[in-house]
Amino acid sequence: MLLTVNKWGRRMGTGKRGLIATAVAVVCAVTVLAAPGTAFAGPHPDPEPTPAASTARTPGTDLEAVREKLDKLYRAAARATDEYNAAEEKADKQSAEIVKLAKKIVKGKERLERLKDRAGAAAAAQYRGGGLPPEARLMLSDDPQEFLDGTGRVRQGHHATKGLIGELTRAQEDLEQYAKDASAQWKKLEAGRKAKAAAQKKIEKQIAQAEKLESELREEEQERLAELEKEAADRAQTAWLDSGVLAEIDGKASEQGRKAVQYATAQIGKPYQWGAEGPKSYDCSGLTSQAWASAGRGVPRTSQEQWRQLRRVDVREMRPGDLIIYFGDASHVAMYIGDGAMVHAPRPGRTITIAGAGSMPILGVVRPDAG
Repeated sequence: MLLTVNKWGRRMGTGKRGLIATAVAVVCAVTVLAAPGTAFAGPHPDPEPTPAASTARTPGTDLEAVREKLDKLYRAAARATDEYNAAEEKADKQSAEIVKLAKKIVKGKERLERLKDRAGAAAAAQYRGGGLPPEARLMLSDDPQEFLDGTGRVRQGHHATKGLIGELTRAQEDLEQYAKDASAQWKKLEAGRKAKAAAQKKIEKQIAQAEKLESELREEEQERLAELEKEAADRAQTAWLDSGVLAEIDGKASEQGRKAVQYATAQIGKPYQWGAEGPKSYDCSGLTSQAWASAGRGVPRTSQEQWRQLRRVDVREMRPGDLIIYFGDASHVAMYIGDGAMVHAPRPGRTITIAGAGSMPILGVVRPDAG
Protein backbone atom coordinates (compact mmCIF):
# COMPACT_ATOMS: atom_id res chain seq x y z
CA MET A 1 0.00 0.00 0.00
CA LEU A 2 2.79 2.45 0.85
CA LEU A 3 4.26 1.99 -2.65
CA THR A 4 1.05 3.39 -4.12
CA VAL A 5 1.32 6.67 -2.29
CA ASN A 6 4.76 7.76 -3.45
CA LYS A 7 3.06 10.18 -5.81
CA TRP A 8 2.16 12.34 -2.83
CA GLY A 9 5.84 12.86 -2.04
CA ARG A 10 6.85 13.48 -5.63
CA ARG A 11 3.87 15.52 -6.74
CA MET A 12 2.02 16.89 -3.74
CA GLY A 13 3.96 16.52 0.03
CA THR A 14 -32.69 3.90 52.96
CA GLY A 15 -34.50 0.19 53.66
CA LYS A 16 -33.09 -2.81 51.88
CA ARG A 17 -35.84 -3.02 49.27
CA GLY A 18 -35.65 0.70 48.67
CA LEU A 19 -31.90 0.75 48.13
CA ILE A 20 -31.89 -2.39 45.99
CA ALA A 21 -34.76 -0.97 43.95
CA THR A 22 -32.73 2.21 43.55
CA ALA A 23 -29.71 0.25 42.40
CA VAL A 24 -31.74 -1.76 39.89
CA ALA A 25 -33.42 1.40 38.62
CA VAL A 26 -30.05 3.04 38.16
CA VAL A 27 -28.69 0.11 36.17
CA CYS A 28 -31.81 0.02 34.01
CA ALA A 29 -31.64 3.75 33.45
CA VAL A 30 -28.02 3.48 32.40
CA THR A 31 -29.00 0.89 29.83
CA VAL A 32 -31.65 3.22 28.40
CA LEU A 33 -29.46 6.30 28.38
CA ALA A 34 -26.52 4.48 26.84
CA ALA A 35 -28.63 3.19 23.96
CA PRO A 36 -27.87 4.41 20.42
CA GLY A 37 -29.23 7.86 19.73
CA THR A 38 -28.93 8.95 23.36
CA ALA A 39 -25.81 10.44 24.88
CA PHE A 40 -24.52 13.45 26.72
CA ALA A 41 -22.59 16.57 26.07
CA GLY A 42 -18.98 17.07 26.96
CA PRO A 43 -16.67 20.10 26.95
CA HIS A 44 -15.62 21.46 23.58
CA PRO A 45 -13.75 24.50 22.32
CA ASP A 46 -15.56 27.67 21.43
CA PRO A 47 -17.03 27.10 17.97
CA GLU A 48 -16.28 29.25 15.01
CA PRO A 49 -19.19 31.27 13.64
CA THR A 50 -21.86 28.98 12.24
CA PRO A 51 -22.47 29.38 8.52
CA ALA A 52 -25.67 31.15 7.58
CA ALA A 53 -28.70 28.92 7.49
CA SER A 54 -29.71 29.86 3.98
CA THR A 55 -28.27 27.77 1.17
CA ALA A 56 -30.27 29.37 -1.62
CA ARG A 57 -28.27 29.58 -4.82
CA THR A 58 -29.04 31.57 -7.90
CA PRO A 59 -28.11 30.27 -11.35
CA GLY A 60 -24.61 31.18 -12.37
CA THR A 61 -23.27 31.45 -8.83
CA ASP A 62 -19.48 31.08 -8.86
CA LEU A 63 -18.60 27.45 -8.12
CA GLU A 64 -15.58 28.50 -6.09
CA ALA A 65 -17.92 30.36 -3.74
CA VAL A 66 -20.07 27.21 -3.56
CA ARG A 67 -17.01 25.16 -2.72
CA GLU A 68 -16.05 27.55 0.07
CA LYS A 69 -19.58 27.51 1.45
CA LEU A 70 -19.70 23.72 1.40
CA ASP A 71 -16.35 23.62 3.17
CA LYS A 72 -17.72 25.87 5.94
CA LEU A 73 -20.86 23.76 6.30
CA TYR A 74 -18.97 20.49 6.53
CA ARG A 75 -16.44 21.95 8.95
CA ALA A 76 -19.32 23.12 11.16
CA ALA A 77 -20.69 19.58 11.01
CA ALA A 78 -17.24 18.25 11.94
CA ARG A 79 -17.11 20.46 15.03
CA ALA A 80 -20.56 19.31 16.09
CA THR A 81 -19.54 15.70 15.46
CA ASP A 82 -16.56 16.09 17.78
CA GLU A 83 -18.92 17.50 20.41
CA TYR A 84 -21.25 14.55 19.91
CA ASN A 85 -18.41 12.02 20.13
CA ALA A 86 -17.02 13.64 23.28
CA ALA A 87 -20.47 13.39 24.84
CA GLU A 88 -20.69 9.68 24.06
CA GLU A 89 -17.23 8.99 25.47
CA LYS A 90 -18.11 10.84 28.67
CA ALA A 91 -21.47 9.08 28.90
CA ASP A 92 -19.78 5.69 28.69
CA LYS A 93 -17.58 6.58 31.65
CA GLN A 94 -20.50 7.96 33.66
CA SER A 95 -22.60 4.91 32.92
CA ALA A 96 -19.84 2.57 34.06
CA GLU A 97 -19.44 4.57 37.27
CA ILE A 98 -23.17 4.38 38.01
CA VAL A 99 -23.16 0.61 37.51
CA LYS A 100 -20.26 0.33 39.99
CA LEU A 101 -22.12 2.50 42.50
CA ALA A 102 -25.29 0.45 42.07
CA LYS A 103 -23.36 -2.73 42.88
CA LYS A 104 -21.81 -1.04 45.93
CA ILE A 105 -25.27 -0.03 47.14
CA VAL A 106 -26.53 -3.63 46.94
CA LYS A 107 -23.42 -5.05 48.65
CA GLY A 108 -23.45 -2.30 51.26
CA LYS A 109 -27.07 -2.97 52.10
CA GLU A 110 -26.37 -6.67 52.49
CA ARG A 111 -23.49 -5.86 54.86
CA LEU A 112 -25.70 -3.54 56.87
CA GLU A 113 -28.32 -6.27 57.23
CA ARG A 114 -25.69 -8.71 58.49
CA LEU A 115 -24.54 -6.17 61.08
CA LYS A 116 -28.13 -5.60 62.15
CA ASP A 117 -28.56 -9.35 62.58
CA ARG A 118 -25.53 -9.40 64.87
CA ALA A 119 -26.94 -6.51 66.88
CA GLY A 120 -30.26 -8.31 67.13
CA ALA A 121 -28.56 -11.47 68.38
CA ALA A 122 -26.80 -9.46 71.10
CA ALA A 123 -30.10 -7.90 72.17
CA ALA A 124 -31.75 -11.33 72.29
CA ALA A 125 -28.94 -12.66 74.48
CA GLN A 126 -29.46 -9.77 76.89
CA TYR A 127 -33.20 -10.49 76.97
CA ARG A 128 -32.52 -14.12 77.81
CA GLY A 129 -30.42 -12.86 80.71
CA GLY A 130 -33.46 -11.29 82.32
CA GLY A 131 -33.30 -8.05 80.46
CA LEU A 132 -30.47 -6.80 82.69
CA PRO A 133 -27.29 -5.44 81.16
CA PRO A 134 -24.09 -7.40 81.97
CA GLU A 135 -22.95 -4.70 84.42
CA ALA A 136 -26.10 -5.03 86.51
CA ARG A 137 -25.91 -8.83 86.61
CA LEU A 138 -22.29 -8.58 87.66
CA MET A 139 -23.04 -6.21 90.58
CA LEU A 140 -25.71 -8.62 91.85
CA SER A 141 -23.27 -11.54 91.96
CA ASP A 142 -22.36 -12.94 95.45
CA ASP A 143 -19.39 -14.94 94.13
CA PRO A 144 -16.11 -12.92 94.22
CA GLN A 145 -14.50 -15.14 91.57
CA GLU A 146 -17.50 -14.81 89.33
CA PHE A 147 -17.30 -11.05 89.82
CA LEU A 148 -13.63 -10.97 88.78
CA ASP A 149 -14.20 -13.25 85.80
CA GLY A 150 -17.24 -11.26 84.79
CA THR A 151 -15.33 -7.98 84.81
CA GLY A 152 -13.19 -9.17 81.93
CA ARG A 153 -16.18 -10.40 79.98
CA VAL A 154 -18.02 -7.11 80.48
CA ARG A 155 -14.98 -5.21 79.23
CA GLN A 156 -14.80 -7.47 76.15
CA GLY A 157 -18.52 -7.05 75.62
CA HIS A 158 -18.20 -3.28 75.75
CA HIS A 159 -15.44 -3.40 73.17
CA ALA A 160 -17.40 -5.70 70.86
CA THR A 161 -20.54 -3.58 71.19
CA LYS A 162 -18.65 -0.40 70.47
CA GLY A 163 -17.05 -2.01 67.43
CA LEU A 164 -20.41 -3.25 66.16
CA ILE A 165 -21.96 0.20 66.54
CA GLY A 166 -19.00 1.69 64.68
CA GLU A 167 -19.38 -0.78 61.82
CA LEU A 168 -23.10 -0.10 61.60
CA THR A 169 -22.48 3.64 61.48
CA ARG A 170 -19.79 3.35 58.79
CA ALA A 171 -21.92 0.99 56.71
CA GLN A 172 -24.85 3.40 56.85
CA GLU A 173 -22.62 6.36 55.94
CA ASP A 174 -21.13 4.43 53.01
CA LEU A 175 -24.59 3.62 51.70
CA GLU A 176 -25.65 7.24 51.95
CA GLN A 177 -22.51 8.37 50.09
CA TYR A 178 -22.98 5.77 47.36
CA ALA A 179 -26.56 6.95 46.89
CA LYS A 180 -25.45 10.59 46.70
CA ASP A 181 -22.73 9.75 44.17
CA ALA A 182 -25.12 7.74 42.03
CA SER A 183 -27.67 10.55 42.14
CA ALA A 184 -25.03 13.07 41.08
CA GLN A 185 -23.93 10.92 38.15
CA TRP A 186 -27.53 10.35 37.17
CA LYS A 187 -28.19 14.10 37.11
CA LYS A 188 -25.17 14.65 34.86
CA LEU A 189 -26.39 12.01 32.45
CA GLU A 190 -29.94 13.32 32.45
CA ALA A 191 -28.82 16.92 32.00
CA GLY A 192 -26.52 15.93 29.14
CA ARG A 193 -29.20 14.07 27.22
CA LYS A 194 -30.75 17.26 25.83
CA ALA A 195 -27.35 18.73 25.06
CA LYS A 196 -26.41 15.73 22.96
CA ALA A 197 -29.71 15.84 21.13
CA ALA A 198 -28.96 19.47 20.30
CA ALA A 199 -25.51 18.51 18.99
CA GLN A 200 -27.09 15.85 16.80
CA LYS A 201 -29.52 18.39 15.38
CA LYS A 202 -26.65 20.73 14.55
CA ILE A 203 -24.84 17.98 12.67
CA GLU A 204 -27.91 16.97 10.72
CA LYS A 205 -28.76 20.58 9.92
CA GLN A 206 -25.33 21.40 8.54
CA ILE A 207 -25.17 18.22 6.47
CA ALA A 208 -28.70 18.74 5.14
CA GLN A 209 -27.80 22.28 4.07
CA ALA A 210 -24.67 21.06 2.32
CA GLU A 211 -26.50 18.23 0.58
CA LYS A 212 -29.23 20.61 -0.56
CA LEU A 213 -26.66 23.01 -1.96
CA GLU A 214 -24.91 20.21 -3.86
CA SER A 215 -28.19 18.79 -5.14
CA GLU A 216 -28.99 22.12 -6.80
CA LEU A 217 -25.93 21.81 -9.00
CA ARG A 218 -26.16 20.39 -12.49
CA GLU A 219 -24.16 17.26 -13.20
CA GLU A 220 -21.39 19.15 -14.99
CA GLU A 221 -21.26 21.62 -12.09
CA GLN A 222 -20.89 18.80 -9.59
CA GLU A 223 -18.02 17.40 -11.64
CA ARG A 224 -16.38 20.80 -11.79
CA LEU A 225 -16.92 21.24 -8.04
CA ALA A 226 -15.06 17.99 -7.39
CA GLU A 227 -12.23 19.28 -9.58
CA LEU A 228 -12.13 22.53 -7.61
CA GLU A 229 -11.91 20.61 -4.35
CA LYS A 230 -9.00 18.60 -5.72
CA GLU A 231 -7.28 21.70 -7.06
CA ALA A 232 -7.56 23.45 -3.70
CA ALA A 233 -6.06 20.41 -1.96
CA ASP A 234 -3.30 20.22 -4.58
CA ARG A 235 -2.39 23.88 -4.10
CA ALA A 236 -2.15 23.44 -0.34
CA GLN A 237 -0.08 20.25 -0.70
CA THR A 238 2.27 21.87 -3.21
CA ALA A 239 2.83 24.85 -0.93
CA TRP A 240 3.57 22.47 1.95
CA LEU A 241 6.06 20.50 -0.15
CA ASP A 242 7.69 23.67 -1.49
CA SER A 243 8.59 24.56 2.09
CA GLY A 244 11.08 21.68 1.97
CA VAL A 245 9.56 20.03 5.04
CA LEU A 246 9.23 16.59 3.45
CA ALA A 247 13.01 16.35 2.96
CA GLU A 248 13.38 16.49 6.74
CA ILE A 249 10.70 13.89 7.50
CA ASP A 250 12.37 10.48 7.62
CA GLY A 251 10.99 8.89 10.79
CA LYS A 252 10.40 5.15 10.77
CA ALA A 253 7.15 3.65 12.04
CA SER A 254 7.12 1.75 15.31
CA GLU A 255 5.70 -1.76 15.38
CA GLN A 256 2.41 -0.44 16.75
CA GLY A 257 2.49 2.39 14.22
CA ARG A 258 2.76 -0.10 11.34
CA LYS A 259 -0.23 -2.01 12.68
CA ALA A 260 -2.26 1.19 12.98
CA VAL A 261 -1.39 2.21 9.42
CA GLN A 262 -2.27 -1.26 8.14
CA TYR A 263 -5.68 -1.05 9.80
CA ALA A 264 -6.42 2.47 8.57
CA THR A 265 -5.43 1.80 4.96
CA ALA A 266 -7.49 -1.39 4.95
CA GLN A 267 -10.57 0.80 5.44
CA ILE A 268 -10.01 2.79 2.23
CA GLY A 269 -13.23 3.07 0.22
CA LYS A 270 -15.57 2.81 3.21
CA PRO A 271 -17.96 5.73 3.68
CA TYR A 272 -17.68 8.58 6.13
CA GLN A 273 -20.47 8.64 8.70
CA TRP A 274 -20.53 11.02 11.65
CA GLY A 275 -20.27 9.29 15.01
CA ALA A 276 -19.22 5.99 13.42
CA GLU A 277 -16.34 3.81 14.63
CA GLY A 278 -16.55 1.00 12.11
CA PRO A 279 -16.48 -1.56 10.90
CA LYS A 280 -18.61 -0.46 7.94
CA SER A 281 -18.14 3.31 8.21
CA TYR A 282 -16.15 5.87 10.19
CA ASP A 283 -15.81 9.53 10.97
CA CYS A 284 -12.32 11.04 11.04
CA SER A 285 -11.49 10.37 14.69
CA GLY A 286 -13.41 7.10 14.67
CA LEU A 287 -10.94 5.85 12.06
CA THR A 288 -7.81 6.98 13.91
CA SER A 289 -8.97 5.79 17.33
CA GLN A 290 -9.97 2.37 16.04
CA ALA A 291 -6.75 2.01 14.04
CA TRP A 292 -4.69 2.57 17.17
CA ALA A 293 -6.99 0.36 19.25
CA SER A 294 -6.28 -2.43 16.76
CA ALA A 295 -2.58 -1.86 17.43
CA GLY A 296 -3.10 -2.24 21.16
CA ARG A 297 -3.01 1.42 22.11
CA GLY A 298 -6.14 3.22 23.27
CA VAL A 299 -6.44 6.90 22.34
CA PRO A 300 -9.14 9.52 23.01
CA ARG A 301 -12.22 9.28 20.83
CA THR A 302 -12.26 12.83 19.42
CA SER A 303 -9.75 14.80 17.38
CA GLN A 304 -9.83 17.61 19.93
CA GLU A 305 -9.01 15.27 22.82
CA GLN A 306 -6.36 13.54 20.74
CA TRP A 307 -4.77 16.96 20.30
CA ARG A 308 -5.09 17.80 24.01
CA GLN A 309 -3.99 14.52 25.53
CA LEU A 310 -1.45 12.88 23.22
CA ARG A 311 2.20 13.85 23.06
CA ARG A 312 2.92 16.50 20.44
CA VAL A 313 5.84 16.15 18.07
CA ASP A 314 7.31 18.50 15.52
CA VAL A 315 6.07 17.99 11.96
CA ARG A 316 9.66 17.30 10.89
CA GLU A 317 9.79 14.40 13.35
CA MET A 318 6.60 12.86 12.00
CA ARG A 319 6.56 9.12 11.34
CA PRO A 320 3.94 6.72 9.93
CA GLY A 321 1.18 6.12 12.45
CA ASP A 322 1.34 9.63 13.91
CA LEU A 323 -1.88 11.63 13.86
CA ILE A 324 -2.06 14.94 12.01
CA ILE A 325 -4.50 17.43 13.54
CA TYR A 326 -5.99 19.99 11.18
CA PHE A 327 -7.52 23.47 11.48
CA GLY A 328 -7.26 25.85 14.40
CA ASP A 329 -10.11 24.18 16.27
CA ALA A 330 -8.64 20.66 15.90
CA SER A 331 -11.82 19.57 14.14
CA HIS A 332 -10.20 17.06 11.78
CA VAL A 333 -7.62 14.32 12.15
CA ALA A 334 -5.79 12.00 9.75
CA MET A 335 -3.04 9.39 10.03
CA TYR A 336 0.34 9.94 8.42
CA ILE A 337 1.37 6.93 6.34
CA GLY A 338 4.66 8.15 4.88
CA ASP A 339 5.91 9.80 1.67
CA GLY A 340 4.04 13.02 2.43
CA ALA A 341 0.67 11.26 2.44
CA MET A 342 -2.05 10.58 4.98
CA VAL A 343 -5.20 8.47 5.17
CA HIS A 344 -8.42 9.96 6.50
CA ALA A 345 -12.22 9.96 6.48
CA PRO A 346 -12.83 13.35 4.81
CA ARG A 347 -16.48 14.32 5.28
CA PRO A 348 -20.07 13.22 4.66
CA GLY A 349 -20.56 12.10 1.09
CA ARG A 350 -16.95 11.00 0.75
CA THR A 351 -15.11 7.76 1.42
CA ILE A 352 -11.92 6.98 3.34
CA THR A 353 -9.04 7.88 1.08
CA ILE A 354 -5.37 8.79 0.79
CA ALA A 355 -4.50 12.47 0.40
CA GLY A 356 -1.55 14.79 0.74
CA ALA A 357 -0.56 15.40 4.35
CA GLY A 358 -0.41 19.15 3.70
CA SER A 359 -3.65 19.39 1.76
CA MET A 360 -5.35 21.10 4.73
CA PRO A 361 -4.02 23.58 7.31
CA ILE A 362 -1.97 21.55 9.83
CA LEU A 363 -2.42 22.48 13.48
CA GLY A 364 0.11 19.93 14.71
CA VAL A 365 1.11 16.30 15.05
CA VAL A 366 0.59 13.92 17.97
CA ARG A 367 2.09 10.49 18.67
CA PRO A 368 -0.11 7.84 20.33
CA ASP A 369 2.77 5.50 21.20
CA ALA A 370 5.23 8.12 22.42
CA GLY A 371 7.34 6.81 25.30
